[in-house]
Amino acid sequence: MNIVVLDGYALNPGDLSWAPFESMGSLTVYDRTSPEQVEARARLADAVLTVRTPLNREIIRHLGQLRFIGVLGSDPSHVNVEIARKRGIEVADAAGADVESTAQLAMALLLELTHGVGHHAHLVRGGRWCRGPDFTFRLHALTELQGRTIGLVGLGRIGTAVARMAAAFGMEVLAHDPFIREAPPHVQLVPLEELASRSDVVSLHAIRTPATEHLVNEAFLHRMKKSAFLINTAHGALIDETALAAALRAGRIAGAAVDVLSEEPPSPKNPLLRAPRCLITPHLGWGTVAARERIVRTVADKLRQFVEKRAAAL
Repeated sequence: MNIVVLDGYALNPGDLSWAPFESMGSLTVYDRTSPEQVEARARLADAVLTVRTPLNREIIRHLGQLRFIGVLGSDPSHVNVEIARKRGIEVADAAGADVESTAQLAMALLLELTHGVGHHAHLVRGGRWCRGPDFTFRLHALTELQGRTIGLVGLGRIGTAVARMAAAFGMEVLAHDPFIREAPPHVQLVPLEELASRSDVVSLHAIRTPATEHLVNEAFLHRMKKSAFLINTAHGALIDETALAAALRAGRIAGAAVDVLSEEPPSPKNPLLRAPRCLITPHLGWGTVAARERIVRTVADKLRQFVEKRAAAL
């Protein structure tokens, strides 16, 4: 079996092993592949693995030997799944592999917003504390999470994990998810408008659909408390970035922290890059070693099961 990884560097810059795939055939790993290079590199592949390299209708149509597409992550939106399956190509992803890591990052962003640990530490190293007249200094009001309310937009696996962590901090947990009828005992399901107006923290965990695109828009931001924070570890398209930047400049909310943007890597013109009180991290949610190891194992297991199923059918 010929296995080709189109863009392996983001998943494995050298700290993981490709052995689970190497054991199943001839493996070729490219760090990055441009759309123009895909056909030439994958032409003889039985299995193609991709993190973000697009596999559209035209590319899939030209890969006559292809039988398996493995998405090395939880988002298969860059693969034309419908066309692939019509051509008898199995498509598998690693949904769920990064749940705990992404939830952990959401809480890390919340703690940075409320305590500014990284910002204060950076200033200390720059000499601010050494030059100060007092035994302490604070750049802004520090917020205690106990008794505060967090609103989760989306209560899937990651949202549920964040709910568990937030409850451990003593937070009241609200959630909105039109596909969930029964929530855990410590979570109260509410309409979206109520979540926006009651929450001290809004954390986004919804998938991208036409209904959720720009879900956080000017109207949503106007419903939020001026003291509230917004966190996004789900998908950049959930936020109208221009509206959020305007809200931050006007002081309509207290701050935002996002791990995802509408375009990645972002254009230098992205308005959030210049917005005040806005933390931006470079899509770190999936990036722990443990999460990336689970992604490799999950997709390798699905490829192995696919091969065994085909062999049994012969």
